[in-house]
Amino acid sequence: MESIVLPAEWHRQCCVQLTWPHKNTDFASRYDEAVACFVRLAQEISARTSLIIVCAHAHEVREQLQEHINNAITFYEIPSNDVWARDHGGISVFKHGTVYLHDFQFNGWGQKFPADLDTRITKQLMQQNAFPHAEYIDCNDFVLEGGAIESNGNGVLLTTSRCLLEKHRNPHLSRMQIEERLCAYFGVHTILWLNHGYLAGDDTDGHIDTLARFVNEHTIMYVQCTDIHDEHYEELHAMEQELQSFRTQNNSPFTLVALPMAEAVYEQGQRLPATYANFLICNDAVLVPLYNTEKDAVALQVFKSVFPDYEIVGIDCSVLISQHGSLHCVTMQYPEITF
Repeated sequence: MESIVLPAEWHRQCCVQLTWPHKNTDFASRYDEAVACFVRLAQEISARTSLIIVCAHAHEVREQLQEHINNAITFYEIPSNDVWARDHGGISVFKHGTVYLHDFQFNGWGQKFPADLDTRITKQLMQQNAFPHAEYIDCNDFVLEGGAIESNGNGVLLTTSRCLLEKHRNPHLSRMQIEERLCAYFGVHTILWLNHGYLAGDDTDGHIDTLARFVNEHTIMYVQCTDIHDEHYEELHAMEQELQSFRTQNNSPFTLVALPMAEAVYEQGQRLPATYANFLICNDAVLVPLYNTEKDAVALQVFKSVFPDYEIVGIDCSVLISQHGSLHCVTMQYPEITF
């Protein structure tokens, strides 16, 4: 049997992808703010690994980056609908020392938004030799977003039933058939399903990367709501109890680390899905989304305690959540071969 490993996010990375905002994305009304956020992300990422920028016009992005351009950044002119690289990017596995890049179908989170351009990006990147170290696997008969799954790097996958079993993704497949596919694609032996947990304003049907994340093989960081008057309290409390019930391969409970529930952020009367769980581990750093509230400082302290050997970098993601995503949602990492 072939040995397949879905690497954890803390595995050494060779590059990270950003799909740059343009004036036809949902950020059109706050375009300059979105660009400023992406410039900051590009600066921090390219200081630590190679950066792939998918964009409509490379010369425009070069002008926007100005002094932050460096040799770690490569531009690929490929049309896109929007910026959510986590969900239209390829998902990498190791198979006998080779990287295989799975290109799943992205259908706009269950046909909610146009995605005809985004779902073609990974194949076009491969055709332009963006991943010379990787083999391409066409998985376009299966809908899956990168934000929907979390790997501990050792055969355990964490996900949510609300998302993966949503009727507009893979309606022809049962839960058992979806599990069989995930095990075959990613070489996992255990799938942990969360049946509870959501964020108001979320378009993804409960992506795991907004709720609970592996930070090492046996530790899960998750969003905790302690305010009984908050609309999320019952669901997130039930999610917490589910996490407490999960067991490692050695039948031990996972170590759980609570992140604070972000303070409520509203736009035009609608609550936005602000979450500190949407962070990116980027080699020697953890990039943490911030929202200009007092809870930011509390969250940063949690990250510093959990990642003592990493640089903790806060990035204002207020503009990103205006379109219902955050920092992890706009990035996709690709692993190095380190064995």
